[in-house]
Amino acid sequence: MGVFQQPAMKKGEILATGFIEIDQELCKDCKFCITVCPQRLIESSDRMNQKGYYPARFVEKPAKKEGRKCTGCSLCAIS
Repeated sequence: MGVFQQPAMKKGEILATGFIEIDQELCKDCKFCITVCPQRLIESSDRMNQKGYYPARFVEKPAKKEGRKCTGCSLCAIS
């Protein structure tokens, strides 16, 4: 049996997990990270920072309840 005959991962299996940290004072509320997050784990804060912006915040959802968890894709960091 060849190497490529079996899938690398099972359907729905998460290979990596991640965590992001957002500097609330440097965030300008551009919402780029919110838009690109495939798991929808980033949202705008309801608190204004010192510069008058509503910074993004990371909201990790319990994987068992919602089936969503940060995969560490880093799309939020490069947006």
